[in-house]
Amino acid sequence: MKTKTVLAAALLASTTMTGASAETLRWARAGDSLTLDPHAQNEGPTHTLSHQIYEPLIIRDHSGEFQAALATDWAPKEDDPNVWVFTLRQGVTYHDGADFTAEDVVFSINRAKSETSAMKELLTSIKEVRAVDDHTVEFVTDGPNPILPANLTNLFMMDKGWAEENDAVAVQDVAGGETTFASSNTNGTGAFTLVSREPDVKTVLEANENYWGKDEFPLDVTEIVYTPIQNAATRVAALLSGEVDFIQDVPVQDLGRVGDTDGLVVKTAPQNRVIFFGMNMGPDDIENDDVDGANPLADAKVRKAMSMAINRDAIKKVVMREQSQPAGMIAPPFVNGWNEEMDSSATTDIEAAKALMEEAGYGDGFSIQLDCPNDRYVNDEAICQAAVGMLAQIGVTVNLDAKPKAQHFPLIENGETDFYMLGWGVPTYDSEYIFNFLVHTRGEERGSWNGTGYSNSDLDAKIVSLASETDLEARNATINEIWQVVQDEQLYIPIHHQVLNWGMTDAVGTEVSPEDDPKFKFFEMN
Repeated sequence: MKTKTVLAAALLASTTMTGASAETLRWARAGDSLTLDPHAQNEGPTHTLSHQIYEPLIIRDHSGEFQAALATDWAPKEDDPNVWVFTLRQGVTYHDGADFTAEDVVFSINRAKSETSAMKELLTSIKEVRAVDDHTVEFVTDGPNPILPANLTNLFMMDKGWAEENDAVAVQDVAGGETTFASSNTNGTGAFTLVSREPDVKTVLEANENYWGKDEFPLDVTEIVYTPIQNAATRVAALLSGEVDFIQDVPVQDLGRVGDTDGLVVKTAPQNRVIFFGMNMGPDDIENDDVDGANPLADAKVRKAMSMAINRDAIKKVVMREQSQPAGMIAPPFVNGWNEEMDSSATTDIEAAKALMEEAGYGDGFSIQLDCPNDRYVNDEAICQAAVGMLAQIGVTVNLDAKPKAQHFPLIENGETDFYMLGWGVPTYDSEYIFNFLVHTRGEERGSWNGTGYSNSDLDAKIVSLASETDLEARNATINEIWQVVQDEQLYIPIHHQVLNWGMTDAVGTEVSPEDDPKFKFFEMN
């Protein structure tokens, strides 16, 4: 009760101080942005906050379609298919008044390609980016890249001069625990400017009076008060009591309660995201198990047995209250390369799973730690708790360690977990995005979220080829070949496709984005 009381007081104080009106949107979700540095983390809530302040060259609207942002046109060069030409929007200024130019694009892309950037996998095909003039930029790629624009929708533009003046040229090293000027200060071109920020407590934004898009978007929201509320009951209570206007993650157990409340609305849509477990299969031995001198996860039979022990239908019914779709592959149906047969291939068979464990030499089972976030995905910790009981049926004793995402994600990035939960959205709507981050051997340019230790040079070559293959039929055939290996090797244990439930007052007008990334410049306040 103390947490709720403190939260209510803080929200009431912020409302009183800001003189809340129909234009003030009080927004809450389970977890906060991890940083304000727009290139330091490739994570949904972090991108969502960045989208209010910074802008990419191209965005996706709430239907998932491309829309011009800081670029007005883009196309391959007529006489050179290895070059994409972007025409930049004129008359755009940063929040400090500086002009947005092609030099900022060159700077931002090169910054995002750097070692500590979490966005570099998206830009591996880019050999050079060059300013032709103040409002024209050319991207030179390593062979024709037909999907380059799709890789840029979360790639935010920064002011080169501001970054240089404030020692913010280098991308924040989040995994290394670094904090920088750019991790707590902003200067974007977006519809909102930063007023104040207390990480994990409250962030306040106000409308950018000089925003270029004043005649193109509703821009009804003039102030945003963003309050992360990890506890589900407290988050719902804040919406029911009128302390917040909009929450992104209505708990599945409270959908009816919120939807049946006068003045409140729940909007639901499938999300472009899969929830799954990763397993560290690469080393000869691993730290977080009780098997000496061996790695049980290195045996595909064990990985398949663990997958067969997971009852996805039970998770859907009991944990998710029917708000999920069981998955057999780690690609959402939105994505090019998704395969209905593969996605329906996951089965629960305890006896067959036990037989596989016996064949692998682990008939007596083993114990292992499962690392799980508790403030990132819908019912993330509850899903992990359910998996603990399911895996026990085949002799795998799981010790669950659940923690906030700010502590969880570095475990994967730094290779410090052997069994973990992760969710993956695909903003490019193409399988290459999944392969680059999750399947390719971990290295300087790709594989940054591949915590499995899996490495296959032949598969790596096929993954790299996707960035320059213009024969779409041949490209899709390669994508299918890669998926077949991923499935046969059981690189991951897919759980389900996540469903989004946004709750809001009936004064808030918006539809649910499949990316779970509300862009408040689109919102209409009634």
